[in-house]
Amino acid sequence: MNRSRIALLAVVLGLSGTVTLQTLQSGQAVEMMAAAAGDFLASLPEAQQAQATFAFDSDERSRHHFIPPEVFERHGVSYADLGFEQKVRAQDLLRSGLSRQGYLTAQQIMEVEGILGVLVEGEGRRFSRDPEAYWVSVFGTPSTTGTWGWRWEGHHLSLHFTVVDGAVTVSTPTFLGANPATVPSGARKGLRAMRAQEDTARDLLASLDAGQREVAIFDDVAPTNVVTGADLVVDPLDPIGIPGADLSSGQQEMLMAVVDSYIGLMADDIAGLRRAEVAAGGVENTWFAWAGPTERGEVAYYRVQGPNFLIEFDNTQEDPNHIHAAFRDFDGDLGRDLLREHVAQDH
Repeated sequence: MNRSRIALLAVVLGLSGTVTLQTLQSGQAVEMMAAAAGDFLASLPEAQQAQATFAFDSDERSRHHFIPPEVFERHGVSYADLGFEQKVRAQDLLRSGLSRQGYLTAQQIMEVEGILGVLVEGEGRRFSRDPEAYWVSVFGTPSTTGTWGWRWEGHHLSLHFTVVDGAVTVSTPTFLGANPATVPSGARKGLRAMRAQEDTARDLLASLDAGQREVAIFDDVAPTNVVTGADLVVDPLDPIGIPGADLSSGQQEMLMAVVDSYIGLMADDIAGLRRAEVAAGGVENTWFAWAGPTERGEVAYYRVQGPNFLIEFDNTQEDPNHIHAAFRDFDGDLGRDLLREHVAQDH
């Protein structure tokens, strides 16, 4: 890691800057995001402000993907093109929507992009990788009372936040990935950016008895990627695997630990809203499904589906050492359901 990046990380970890991990408390996410977005935009020169901002109802708000930028063109202002202070403000915005663990996970996902860049360069691959190849976008006017949103996106990290009437936050769709999933060598050997998302599911799988495993494992062959990809709208998939109703109370807690490895990445009050929605659907109506071998180091896919959400996790590429994962809301991605209520109330 170069000196400028170390210095920047020291700032965004709370030694200075406008947003600190310690002050990110429940009920503050909208205020924190509005302040951070406003400060970020104010730090930009006019040309970069124009790149970073879009109308809330712009078609751009619904564009998203987790694949590399040379395959899917990103819009917004490039993090790589920002000055030092502007990068601090951008990191403040990123952190304002995430928990401490979520922010560190995002940093590690971006960090392994740089490690991947070294690996692919050594292998002579066509495209390089850059830990600063991410784009920041703001939709509408940040405020604590209005309707607006923001996005942080690049390879293996696509985060979307929507604020409706200043009172409700939506944090889906959420795409995460890591390549290498486990750093194979060097100073960061053993780093696993998505450790919790894999290990909680493996813990649940290991707890199943023979009969439960027979139900939960729906295929000996894992899909080659998350089934829903980056579809704009995701409908419920056929319920497969084992329902929470057929798990013991301890196993139900383990199932919820899988779900919380994603929800817990978000700031406290955003995570609280998501947990309430998951709880309303009922753990008994939440399904866990696995495909592929069960041994660590082999290709793996799992799915957790409740009445109103879907999680997919896939580690099937690079021998395998390349994760893709997604958390989707069937009706709430990009705030669709809340925006419908908003329009109905106002009109």
